[in-house]
Order: sequence, then C-alpha cells, then structure tokens
Amino acid sequence: MRRVEAYSRLAGVYDEIVVDPCHGSWASFLDEVWRVDEHGVRAVLDVCCGTGLLAAELSARGYRVVGVDASAEMLDVARERLGGGAVFHQAWLPDLPVSGTFDAAVSTFDGLNYLPPADLRLTLASIARVLRPGGWLVFDLHTDVMLEFTAANPVVAGEQAGNRFVITSAVDLVGRTCDTTIEVLESADGDPFKETHSQYFHAAGDVVAALGAAGFGAIRRTDEYTPKPIDASTLRATWLARRK
Repeated sequence: MRRVEAYSRLAGVYDEIVVDPCHGSWASFLDEVWRVDEHGVRAVLDVCCGTGLLAAELSARGYRVVGVDASAEMLDVARERLGGGAVFHQAWLPDLPVSGTFDAAVSTFDGLNYLPPADLRLTLASIARVLRPGGWLVFDLHTDVMLEFTAANPVVAGEQAGNRFVITSAVDLVGRTCDTTIEVLESADGDPFKETHSQYFHAAGDVVAALGAAGFGAIRRTDEYTPKPIDASTLRATWLARRK
C-alpha cells in the first residue's frame, strides 16, 4: 500500500469517508450567532476550508467567503464545488495570504487541532489582524473527553461509497497528541493508499490564554455548533470570541 502526503489522495474520497453531513446545521448556527452583530456579517474567512463544504453552505446563505487551506488537492475539490462563488488560497498556517478585512473567521471540522501550541498562538494572532474590531472568530477543538474516547477506541473501520477503510489512532495521553493513520484498503477512485495525520489536544486554559494574547474577548464555548453549553459528553467544543 502506497503512503502519500496527508490530504492529497484523501481529497478525492474525503467527503465520503471522513465527513458527517453536518455543515448545513453548522452554517445555520453561525448565521444565527452573527445576526446579533449590529454592523452585520458579510465577509467570512474560512480557515482550513478543506473541500469547501462549509464555504458552500455559507455562500448559499449570502456570505462572501474566502477560503484558505494547505492542501492543493482539497482546494481543487472546493473550487469545483463552488465554481466562481468563492476565492481560495493555498497556505500553511500561521501564514494567511489574504487581503482585505473580514467580519468573521471560522475554522471547522478539527482544522486547528493540527497546529502545535506555538503555531496555534501565532495563527490566532494572524486571524485577529484580518478581522475588523468586533469581528467574530468561531472554531472547534477536540475536548479532553475526545482525547479519552480516542484512546479507548483506537481503531475504526468502515465502508462508504465503494471505499473500504481503517482508521487507527495512537494517542499520547500525557503529551496530549494523536497520530492517526487512514488506510483506504479499497478506493473507488484508484489504488489503495495510507496517510498519517498528527493532531494536538489543546488544554482549554491554554486556548483562553492564546485568544486573550491575540486580542480576543467575549470568549465562550458551546457543544458542537449548538447553543448548548459543553458538558461531560462533549467531544467537539465550539469556541466563540470577538476581536476587541
């Protein structure tokens, strides 16, 4: 089985084997949150936009979206999905090669979990620089509950849309890291392949400190793009903050 760079071959089957059909409800949550902004939210920066699933939902609701992602292959899928409906840039965080000022920035579906702590701090500062005063930042991160759940369930196997796959996770509970190998044993679009992703489980106190240092306030967390507060069952926490 051929080992490939993360999010290269996976881009072709990502929507089928990795993503839950969640982006419509997530976009509706964001739309509801932003309605309270007296200045209005129109221009949105989608950080780690992937294949453009959220960008498509936001564009359909009338937002002007600019997407940024490190994977050229994922961006190819995003451009095909949206056509001329959004602008996309390839970049590695914490670099944000975008122009203009945005009303809001989002980073969904575990994008910021890929950043080591130092790069997370730099990325939050980079995002703050392109937001207007009072602009919104909404992103999600794994919780400690997810850390423990992944350690207890290190292997997930399945089959979707002609793709048979195994996902294996090696968790370091002390270091708060996880190396996940995705093996596509049978691929609907070509030969089998595997790729490994490294993620970080950021402690909540560290995230609050990084947001404050980047110039964000009004920080709060909810349960995965709902108004519900997080609790002992929350696997993915949604963070909301506003630029001071």
